[in-house]
Amino acid sequence: FGKKKIYKMAEESNANTSSDTISSKPKSKKYRKEKPWDNEDIDHWKIEPFTREDNPHSFTEESSFATLFPKYRENYLKEIWPHVTKALENLGIGCLLDLVEGSMTVKTTRKTFDPYIILKARDLIKLLARSVPFPQAVKILDDGVSCDIIKIGNIIRNKERFVKRRQRLIGPNGSTLKAIELLTQCYVMVQGNTVSSMGSYKGLKEVRKIVIDCLKNVHPIYHIKELMIKRELSKDPKLKNESWDRFLPHFKKQNVKRPKKQIKKKEYTPFPPPQTPRKIDLQLESGEYFLKPKEKAAREMEKKKEKRKENTLKRKAEREKAFIPPVEDVPKKKKRKAKAESSQSVE
Repeated sequence: FGKKKIYKMAEESNANTSSDTISSKPKSKKYRKEKPWDNEDIDHWKIEPFTREDNPHSFTEESSFATLFPKYRENYLKEIWPHVTKALENLGIGCLLDLVEGSMTVKTTRKTFDPYIILKARDLIKLLARSVPFPQAVKILDDGVSCDIIKIGNIIRNKERFVKRRQRLIGPNGSTLKAIELLTQCYVMVQGNTVSSMGSYKGLKEVRKIVIDCLKNVHPIYHIKELMIKRELSKDPKLKNESWDRFLPHFKKQNVKRPKKQIKKKEYTPFPPPQTPRKIDLQLESGEYFLKPKEKAAREMEKKKEKRKENTLKRKAEREKAFIPPVEDVPKKKKRKAKAESSQSVE
């Protein structure tokens, strides 16, 4: 009986202590167990490299992607294609350059072990087709680097306006484009009707916003200013968990009022306007209609001669302007001296 009583007391004390510990914890973490293997030092967002050990088996089916390239890229692609094949062979991807059709193809082989690398190879040939140089385009095969090809040709209909706004994105001597690259930490290439960008997903999102807003008549300098302020604010640990809206600039849209054309109201008349005379009617009035073809030709020649004479006289007048001497301004002192001399002579 004594032993049973001791066990009961022990159980009650354990229950009380456990209830105290549970009550001390917040409701969200009430039933959460401790994880000694999960520390703050571990980077959960780190992308670990995918090796052959992770997937020793080959794929059952072949995947392939093909893209067309413009004619002016043909010579460059011929030169760098051996380097492209070498870079893709190391990752177990086959590639083909068809100069007749004007296309590039990438496909998986028996040696391919990474299932995502075919999509990276597809992005590589897309960038090469959009005039991105090979040393830069190869970086897309690395982990953590992605690309975005922004189509800008169909945003504006007016061609002159499109060219001006595209040039605004590049800036004088490429200064605006360089500022965008530094702030977003992305590579940006403007070519024809597309803008190719390479970098992190966060940077690509910012680049897309800047490019589309620029073509919608929002100057890139506004976005650049905002990004610069954000970069400075991110350095301050106190403002890490606060809203940055009070620090960011708020630009107002300014609608420039154009002068309205004053439309003069015409007086209403029930009668239609007088009919304009025909060419034959004018010839009948002047008497030219009844002239013979030789007489008409002679009259036209006289008119031409008169016009030539008028033109020659105008040209002569323009030539003679160069020989007309300019009017010299006589200084005031000399005039006073002349007046003094004249007064002395009178005396």
